Amino acid sequence: MPKSVIIAEKPSVAQEFAKVLKVNGTRRNGYIESDDFIVTWCVGHLVTMSYPEAYDEKLKLWRYDTLPFIPKEWKYEVIENVKAQYETVKSLLTRDDVDTIYVCTDSGREGEYIYRLVDSMANVTGKNRKRVWIDSQTEEEILRGIKEAKDLSYYDSLADSAYLRAKEDYLIGINFSRLLTLSYGKKVASLNGEEKTSISIGRVMTCVLGMVVERENEINNFEKTKFYKVIANFENGIKAEWRNVVDIEREKERCDVLKKAIDENMLYNDNGFKNEEDANSFIEYLKGTNGKAKVIESSKKTQKENAPLLYNLAEIQNDCSKKFKISPDKTLEIIQELYEKKLVTYPRTDARVLSTAVAKEITKNLNGLARFKDNEEVVNAINLMKENKYSTNIVKSKYVNDSKITDHYAIIPTGQGLDNYSKLSELHQKIYVLICKRFLSIFFPPAEYTRIALTVDIAEERFFASSKVRTNPGYLVLYDNDKKSKETSEEQSEEETENETDAELIKKIKKGQELEINDYNTKDGETTPPSRYSSGSMILAMENAGKLIEDEHLREQIKGTGIGTSATRAEIIKKLSRLNYIAINQKSQTITPTNKGNLIYKVVKYTMPDMLNPELTASWEKGLFMVAEKEIKADEFMTKLEKYVRDKVAKVKQNMWG
Repeated sequence: MPKSVIIAEKPSVAQEFAKVLKVNGTRRNGYIESDDFIVTWCVGHLVTMSYPEAYDEKLKLWRYDTLPFIPKEWKYEVIENVKAQYETVKSLLTRDDVDTIYVCTDSGREGEYIYRLVDSMANVTGKNRKRVWIDSQTEEEILRGIKEAKDLSYYDSLADSAYLRAKEDYLIGINFSRLLTLSYGKKVASLNGEEKTSISIGRVMTCVLGMVVERENEINNFEKTKFYKVIANFENGIKAEWRNVVDIEREKERCDVLKKAIDENMLYNDNGFKNEEDANSFIEYLKGTNGKAKVIESSKKTQKENAPLLYNLAEIQNDCSKKFKISPDKTLEIIQELYEKKLVTYPRTDARVLSTAVAKEITKNLNGLARFKDNEEVVNAINLMKENKYSTNIVKSKYVNDSKITDHYAIIPTGQGLDNYSKLSELHQKIYVLICKRFLSIFFPPAEYTRIALTVDIAEERFFASSKVRTNPGYLVLYDNDKKSKETSEEQSEEETENETDAELIKKIKKGQELEINDYNTKDGETTPPSRYSSGSMILAMENAGKLIEDEHLREQIKGTGIGTSATRAEIIKKLSRLNYIAINQKSQTITPTNKGNLIYKVVKYTMPDMLNPELTASWEKGLFMVAEKEIKADEFMTKLEKYVRDKVAKVKQNMWG
């Protein structure tokens, strides 16, 4: 009787498939076999690209005359320390009694690549090969994935993209690293106090190094600017801030102090003065006019703030970096474990929304979570939803958008695997709860605020007072008990209390009312340099092609193909640290360049500056995406890549030799 092989990426995942498919047969060295199924696994990569010396022993030596190195026929080899498992997998895939292979490696580009390398190296022929594509490791999802598995050829373009990604990294890494090491390695070593060094260049890695160095340069070159705002204090306790807004017809009637400050560019952002003397002179002018304060505008608006979009990997890596001070690769490791324990959906995703199909059945996830009793915050959130009868119909909301999903939807709790929660470490539990709360928040109403604003005229100059008060917590009620959020809430509550007092005062003021001026004063401030990247904010900057955008809504609007992928970004930062090109403060996760990193940046800046350009690096990733989507041919991408490598090598050689 013919058998089917189930091949997973990791032993733990394979065991889950075996459990779901009731493969209770004999456990052998590297696989489990029953009457119907053979379940086996890779251990990550089993096959890798061969180094240049595999093509020609002479290429082991780094020399100018062997560059560029671009193979006509690519060679691959089995990784030595996993050779035994490879041989096991090969024997199973090619067994005569096996007619179908279910490819159950991770559902993404890298998972596809892991299997395709094994398939090619083992020369698998004459078998039905089916691709299992799942979003979680729940029993229901695994069974669906097996039932709906498509022929492996359906994913050929994704495999093309995967091969091209590896070839691109190989060609850039091998050629540019050797080229720049031969050209500048001795000088870099000397300046860094080393006997010798090799310069490691990577398509994404070098670009990220550039971002870190350039941010540090911005900070070091930043010149602080002091400024002084003018504040009017009224008898009833209201304070209003002057801003430089005036009708153009009245420009000539303004005081000499203002005219001079405007002419000499001595105003700061139209709401302050760069010189304290000018601010005080302006105050003296205002006092001398004996002008009265008249309210010329009064407004009251209600503002709503919806819960943010769901987590993708970059967003949760950034949050965990801020909240728990852990690295992005640690965050991914933890969420991968939560995924393997069935608690959450697939982690390596760029999407922050759900598919329509998932949204229509989202009550399954909620009903599962309703049985969760081990965390008070999640239990309370579910109870609030029930008590207030919040709608679970989110199909037409901003949290559901099929067009913004490529491989996988956002990271959400499955509502299953809950018996594993109590066995998790405290940090694992905190991250799971973080995912649960972000998920549950989308079913809660928006937070509501009332914003009250006054515009006051004094001697034809404009002063502004405003207050923003939270009137309904909405989804923010979910974060009141979070330790970090609680600290933030306490800070906010003091501000809100102060604003609330102001609000009560401002609410009583009507348009046309005159206010008694008590006095004026200056309020000084100072510009601040840009912040250093943290490991988490760097992930976000990479996702947005080098733009560190703090505003979440704006970030989502401009989002495109970034630098690297959700699966690789954390490892790139880790590699830069391992190479001693950057330093990561373990307590704050702040990133700074090392002396070596600065030296290598200067070498790249001088020789091939476009390697530091985030938009160019992102365009290569965009090209890989287009191959996967069948928008361009793999040969077209490869031709451009080979030309790029040849041109760069030729240019650096020419500069070195004149």
